[in-house]
Amino acid sequence: MVKPDQHRFFRLLPIIVGGLGGILLLINRLLTPELNGSQARADALGIILSAGLILTGLLWQQITPRSPDIVTLIGQEGFEIAQLPEAVATELAWASHLLLTNTATRSLIVFYQGKVLLRRGILGKKSEVKPGAILQRVLDKHKPVYLVDLKIYPGKIEFDYLPENTQGVIVQPIGQEGALVLAANAPRSYTKQDESWIAGIADKLSVTLKNNTNHTAAVSG
Repeated sequence: MVKPDQHRFFRLLPIIVGGLGGILLLINRLLTPELNGSQARADALGIILSAGLILTGLLWQQITPRSPDIVTLIGQEGFEIAQLPEAVATELAWASHLLLTNTATRSLIVFYQGKVLLRRGILGKKSEVKPGAILQRVLDKHKPVYLVDLKIYPGKIEFDYLPENTQGVIVQPIGQEGALVLAANAPRSYTKQDESWIAGIADKLSVTLKNNTNHTAAVSG
């Protein structure tokens, strides 16, 4: 379910009050048979105040940051990890826990050397990962891709291994041979600080996985 914007009413309040004031002034003017000087001055002041309120409301719409639309991702919560050396499994569990509890990430996958080593959070229906154009680009160029609002990207169909209503995705390279795929429950939810932190965690995982390449095995589907 989409969580409503809690501040929307307060941003609209000046526009509502200003518009209502302007309407009441117009009605009062139409119902007044004779207009004296004091009333004309009062009407002019009222119009200025109403216009000021409406302008303030319009400005608030532009400068007040809106809370992103947060959804509940569709799927079952789970934790699947491949048969790995204890040290590697522990580090993957630690890293995934940090990402799920400290960012907007609600589902994540560790994909390394063509295998899924970990799925955690809200799991998608498919456990197998077949690299599409976006993931393959990250694997080839070793540069991260941040899709801030997944629903506007035609290439979103490749992420069929994530929850179907995923809102945002970061695909972060893990060294030269893998990628960390993060699914968020709100668009535009990752900050630059989050991106830097995610990159640091991926670099740490890269060192660990590279030193244990010959011991990794895929998650059973």
